[in-house]
Amino acid sequence: MTAAQTGAGNIIGYTTIFGHQFNTTGVFGASHGADGRVLQRGFPTWMTIPSSQWLSMARRWHLFFAWLFVINGIAYVTYSLLTKHIQRDLLTTKTDRASIWQSIKDHARFKHASGEAAIPYNVLQKIAYLSVIFILLPMIILMGWAMSPFLNALIPGWVDLFGGRQTARTIHFIVAWLLVGFVFIHVFEVMITGVWNNMRSMITGRYKIETQHDSSHKKAEQP
Repeated sequence: MTAAQTGAGNIIGYTTIFGHQFNTTGVFGASHGADGRVLQRGFPTWMTIPSSQWLSMARRWHLFFAWLFVINGIAYVTYSLLTKHIQRDLLTTKTDRASIWQSIKDHARFKHASGEAAIPYNVLQKIAYLSVIFILLPMIILMGWAMSPFLNALIPGWVDLFGGRQTARTIHFIVAWLLVGFVFIHVFEVMITGVWNNMRSMITGRYKIETQHDSSHKKAEQP
């Protein structure tokens, strides 16, 4: 996403995808500012917090959402440990670990479990959730703290354990994109395995199991 100025002095935004340029003025590259003028911006004002290019305020919003993120994460992990959700549903077994390769092949072919077999998490889900909960999320929080001048002043030298503030910033950025990738894959899997059934199970805990009888009945109804 970038912007360019025409001979008439107008700013246009365009996005390049696989060598092809698309005019995305108003959305990506260039969009209207608060005064109505078209400005060079990666994203439009309605898509960013804050709407203006205000770095110090953006940092405050970032930290506000970061603390909501931390509090929510602590509450989730505490609840999951107390209810034994992690121990019961997420810890991998010897059988799980032996089926990793088969699970990878099944996912690559968009072949998913059905019926009773769809209820428990498969081994790739377990590994992904455990990695996010106990590796990626703590790491992104720790790297965020490593960029804090306050904590560096409070505990001098601890940031050097991670190679300095710039290294912490790089790791923070990489982990953030890994989390974005996890979300996209998660949403994609929800969509291709039944949006309504999955959403209902996440909200209410009720997951409908399609039996062989239900499948036969549906086939009989088809013209």
